[in-house]
Amino acid sequence: MHESITLKSLQGKLRLKMLDLYKMANAGHIGCSLSCIDILIASLILRKIESDDFILSKGHAAGALYVCLNYKGELTDEQLMTYYKNGTSLPAHPAAGKHAGIPFATGSLGHGLPIGCGIAKANKMKKTDGYVYVVMSDGETNEGTTWEASHFAITHKLDNLIAIIDRNGIQGFGNTKNILGDTAAPDLWKNLGYDMREVEGHDVTKIVETIDELKGLKNGRPKLIIANTIKGKGVSFMENEMAWHYLPMNGEQFEKAKLEIEKNYLS
Repeated sequence: MHESITLKSLQGKLRLKMLDLYKMANAGHIGCSLSCIDILIASLILRKIESDDFILSKGHAAGALYVCLNYKGELTDEQLMTYYKNGTSLPAHPAAGKHAGIPFATGSLGHGLPIGCGIAKANKMKKTDGYVYVVMSDGETNEGTTWEASHFAITHKLDNLIAIIDRNGIQGFGNTKNILGDTAAPDLWKNLGYDMREVEGHDVTKIVETIDELKGLKNGRPKLIIANTIKGKGVSFMENEMAWHYLPMNGEQFEKAKLEIEKNYLS
């Protein structure tokens, strides 16, 4: 992390940059990006090393991924400004083949964990030290592919896999508990056989500490962090509101959102 910036101000500055992107593009998926940005700061910026792989399975939160890759120097400011424009390599959902930090196209939910399992299994076969991080939404734990991949991870003893569920309790059509039930409930994953930890998902320091703890467990069990978050975190009128899964901001909302981020993180 840049020495001149504190952790709290990093959380704020990346949120502001993300809001700029979404306003420039007049695009939605703001709430889910604010929900997971702190998870990405912990896992992609602070704990991912060169031999590790990172997959943002909840690809609709692409804005969070792009600003983090920009902070890491993997995307230039000029590239970032092409977001959502014709001919861009940074569309609404991450697209593969253009940037090293985006190895797979995601956003069709339920694909990230199976891909992560494949990489983790390959690392085991090649006897390499790399870990695989997969950041998932709680909504995508409804997907059959997620559960198939989980059984694969248990059977093949993929203790080099670290899945992180952004558990904000809201998916595209309502509260997760009212759609197919709470398929991101901690006991479900613990009973399946994961080394499971539950954390406050906006506490970057705690997430980092939990990642370090799990990396120290070489016991043949895949790792899972359930990060309890708030959709729209940091902007009061977006928090816990399903509409901000979809809506773009108008000018007045944009200015209000920026003022709240500055007050909450940068003052």
